[in-house]
Amino acid sequence: MNSTGTLVVLGAGPGLGMSVARRFGAAGYAVGLISRGTDRHDDYLADLGRAGVRAFATAADARDPGQLHRALDETQAALGAVDVLYCGPGADDPAAYPVEILQTQPGDVLEAVAAAVSPAIEATNRLLPAMIRRGAGALVYVTGLSAVVPLPFLGPLAPASAALRTYALTVAEAVAPRGVQAGALVVGGLIERGDIHRLATAAAPNGAYPTLNPDDLADAVWRIAINGEREVIASALPA
Repeated sequence: MNSTGTLVVLGAGPGLGMSVARRFGAAGYAVGLISRGTDRHDDYLADLGRAGVRAFATAADARDPGQLHRALDETQAALGAVDVLYCGPGADDPAAYPVEILQTQPGDVLEAVAAAVSPAIEATNRLLPAMIRRGAGALVYVTGLSAVVPLPFLGPLAPASAALRTYALTVAEAVAPRGVQAGALVVGGLIERGDIHRLATAAAPNGAYPTLNPDDLADAVWRIAINGEREVIASALPA
């Protein structure tokens, strides 16, 4: 697809979300930011503005379809039709740790799916029909390494991550003949500058954490959206 248009970042945080915004903004995209709260929006918009990026920010709880639809509609009213959807909503509470898999209950999995998978489906259903009509567009879904590697300590996040990856790759297969690209970025490790990384390093400053550079991950998002890669697995964890 052409490297111009509008990107929407569903899950705009200081780590990967903003790195993706800068990466696409540098290529000429207008950038829409959607996050749970507005407290960081002024800083985000100022950051992008200094780089000459046209940007808009709004708040929504991605788990609430009404709020999510409103935020997507506001973004398109401000910036035009969305050409690239980046879907990476963060944890509701970055400090919370999941129960491990042997203690996981059905409700835990349903909650994880509601946070990670349902917003992706809602956003896709809202934006994809117009992409198909145009015969162009891209959908990028971010999920965790437990989608492909058994990580019992992540408990309910593992089946939710696997479900999102399967959804992403299945959508990719369905939309490819219609001119739309889709794929999954599978992330294993703490993303530098992100909220979880900040909390972990504050709690144990001398800890040895497997980390990933969000700018490198943003390049991977670009490869999926623009170059048509179906899946990129980026892991800092030991093999």
